[in-house]
Amino acid sequence: MKISVVGTGYVGLVSGACFAETGLTVACVDVNQSKIAALNAGQIPIWEPGLDDVVRRNVEKKRLSFTTSLCDSLADADAVFIAVGTPSGENGSADLSYVLQVASEIGKHIGSYVVVVTKSTVPVGTSRLVKQAVQKELDARGAKVEFDVASNPEFLKEGNAIEDFLKPDRIVIGTESERAQKLMEKLYKPFLLNGHPIIFMDIASSELTKYAANAMLATKISFMNDIANLCELVGADATLVRKGIGSDPRIGTQFIYPGAGYGGSCFPKDVKAIVKTANEHGHPLEILKSVELVNERQKDLIFNKIRAYHGGTLKGRRVAIWGLAFKPNTDDMREAPALTVIRRLLEHDAVAVAYDPVAMREAKKYVGSSVEYAHSAYDALKGAEALALMTEWPEFRVFDYAAAKQLMKTPAVFDGRNIYDPAEMKEHGFAYYGIGRGKVVS
Repeated sequence: MKISVVGTGYVGLVSGACFAETGLTVACVDVNQSKIAALNAGQIPIWEPGLDDVVRRNVEKKRLSFTTSLCDSLADADAVFIAVGTPSGENGSADLSYVLQVASEIGKHIGSYVVVVTKSTVPVGTSRLVKQAVQKELDARGAKVEFDVASNPEFLKEGNAIEDFLKPDRIVIGTESERAQKLMEKLYKPFLLNGHPIIFMDIASSELTKYAANAMLATKISFMNDIANLCELVGADATLVRKGIGSDPRIGTQFIYPGAGYGGSCFPKDVKAIVKTANEHGHPLEILKSVELVNERQKDLIFNKIRAYHGGTLKGRRVAIWGLAFKPNTDDMREAPALTVIRRLLEHDAVAVAYDPVAMREAKKYVGSSVEYAHSAYDALKGAEALALMTEWPEFRVFDYAAAKQLMKTPAVFDGRNIYDPAEMKEHGFAYYGIGRGKVVS
């Protein structure tokens, strides 16, 4: 079978490479000529563990190719996946212009039956708009070509995307015809052989499932962060509270770790989009509005602690930032909590010195040269009057107290991910402030 995947961003590139890994012939399409040229030269535009190996292996086996020509990629294709970006608009709604532009191009070029699959995260009703856009172009051509639309949301975790795609928790597919369902079932047959569940449903339910899933996970994060902030006020330890509630199987242990807020390409954008959709239907989602509010407040927490520790004055003070990406095992800086801390530090005339194992090049696109970039974690500590840990990379987990104390001007650690032991920090002469692990700094 042959498929086309339009968009070589995170979702499109991972999906295309992993489909090729199962034996399909895959053409990945993008209008960005430099990106396609780089991919054809073996250069992967995103940092995702294992992706470069999967891409290289399938290019060598001639199952995976990269092109700027959508027309050529559609020749004899059984399905075309739309995997382009849907960024948030000013009002919080998902920008569908790229999705619908691709749909129009598909309508201009298809010559035989194909299933047009929306892989991008889109609001309910988008597949209907995609169908209309394709049909409009077919009508303009006077072409009578049959096609179906389908929804197939992705549930990939950055940093573990290859494993998630090849060994999915579930595969959700929305279709409106038996023909499309059979074709999609055939595409995903390699996964069914391994017992991974495939759930067929109507298209509207499929579209909403993606948003509902991310909104629920974001809710768990904001809930635990709000409880952690209460812990500080009453003298409780949020890490113990987490263990206490996480042992209840109805709640579970995942996504209830207190921290500096969520970021990334999905949660912030998807929560905004589902809130906007609900408002358009006269059904305000009050819980999710609060989820957003709590998260934005949480992103300021580490900065507020640092500022309070230094008596409200940060001018000229050097603050080391360990971790820039929104989570480990990715270079994704979108909505990263570290960006909020950095911007707030700069607003107060502090000096931010940052280190991240893989995300510093990407970070420069967001904060440029306003930040000093260190060669190593401990290089960032030279002369620092505070350390803010923002991303729990494995290399940060074992803390060299002696080296840090020798390098830092003021031994104060602000742990945005609660990876250090407060008692050990105190024992080694460090001021320590985590999330929900003691009284608020006054």
